[in-house]
Amino acid sequence: MSALPTSPFGPAARLPLPAVQSGMDYSLAVPRDARLELARGWLWLGLAALIASGLFSVLLVLSRTPGINQLLPVADFFHVALVVHVDLSVLVWFIALAGMLWSVNGSSRRMGWGWLALGLAAIGALSMALSPFVGGGEAIMANYIPVITAPLFILGLLTFAVGAALLVLRSLVNAPKLGFEFDGRGALRFGLNAAAVATAVALLAFGWSWVVLPGALSGKAYYEILFWGGGHALQFTWTLLMLVAWLWLASDCGGRVPLSPRVTLLMFALALASVFVTPYAYLAYNIASVEHRALLTWAMRLGGGVAIVPVALAVVFALLTAPKAGATARPLRAALLSSVVLFVAGGAIGIFIDGSNVRIPAHYHGCIVGVTLALMGLVYQLLPTLGYRAPQDRLATSQPWLYAAGQLMHITGLVWSGGYGVQRKVAGADQVLHSTAEIAGMGLMGLGGAIAIVGGLLFVVVVLRAMRSSAVSGNALPVAR
Repeated sequence: MSALPTSPFGPAARLPLPAVQSGMDYSLAVPRDARLELARGWLWLGLAALIASGLFSVLLVLSRTPGINQLLPVADFFHVALVVHVDLSVLVWFIALAGMLWSVNGSSRRMGWGWLALGLAAIGALSMALSPFVGGGEAIMANYIPVITAPLFILGLLTFAVGAALLVLRSLVNAPKLGFEFDGRGALRFGLNAAAVATAVALLAFGWSWVVLPGALSGKAYYEILFWGGGHALQFTWTLLMLVAWLWLASDCGGRVPLSPRVTLLMFALALASVFVTPYAYLAYNIASVEHRALLTWAMRLGGGVAIVPVALAVVFALLTAPKAGATARPLRAALLSSVVLFVAGGAIGIFIDGSNVRIPAHYHGCIVGVTLALMGLVYQLLPTLGYRAPQDRLATSQPWLYAAGQLMHITGLVWSGGYGVQRKVAGADQVLHSTAEIAGMGLMGLGGAIAIVGGLLFVVVVLRAMRSSAVSGNALPVAR
């Protein structure tokens, strides 16, 4: 048997999948040392966040489904559940998966920093999840990071932010030196490093906003402005992580990615350059001004949109020309294709947004779920290298499609209803559904949301089954200490 491939950071394990043609290898070697345990810890945090988010999403879907919502006392709890659902399924889940990837990308130095960051992030996430049951505070539906003004939630959010900041600091200090000779692996490492830089800029923007915010502001206006700049910067983090996942998955599905590493690096660099519009926007305009908001939105469209298109086309071509997928590659292929479909659908919906209605969450859900599906696929791909069994059954292959189908129904119902002016972030009688078409649209939204919840929970089931199987059979990889 051939020796495991190595990286500049020591021995590494890689999933045995079909060889990539013509050397277009967009995959990374994963180290087999103490970094694996840290990566597992971040994965567990991400899974816990998804489980808790799924429980809150049940309340959300039921509260907006015509007929059922009249039977539930959700008038006051809807917004609280929405806050926790969004923060767990986006902020905590994405940062946790970023922590997993940054842990295996960087060197093994400063492991104490890594474990402290994970501990703080876990405590913060738990505090946010428990805050609705403690009582007190108001749900503020701010864009990007909604909040509950209860002390436990605010303390949890701050604790999570400190953990994320320490994670980013360690990731930047431990970032691998790439040099000037780039292959596919080097391009992916650059993408992961760029995501860490984007997160650092986002944290800087959050702090900057807090320092310069007008003292007279309060309530939604305060949190909307507080999180606007950093929230825009975080979108680059999520986009870069998704592009890394797309390329990695396409390569490990046996496809030939028709995109040179240098062009890929250029796309990553374009997204990263757009991130630095953020500090300029703070220097050039008052953070409460229309110009400030418009500049940040323009930068997100430029850096995100232009960088995504060529990579999306390349990975789709790679899959169409790839050999027939084996049992191990089928779940990866399903996750990748469904991710591209959802992200493209969300982006297309964004073109037709007019006013403040439920088309906005349709656009946002499509894009965010596209990122989530890409990271789900990457989890499937990395499970064997983290010491677990590779998901190979039909459930693992059907889970991404079920999740994607539910979300497509969900956002289609929102777009349909948005055409009739149904408002966002409301539930129950506050939705003011006048016509049969409006009710049908929100009913489709509810059905799709329920299917998506099942698909999301099945992901957790598939991963936990893979973890349990490896524990029972004793197949976990040894970790050097």
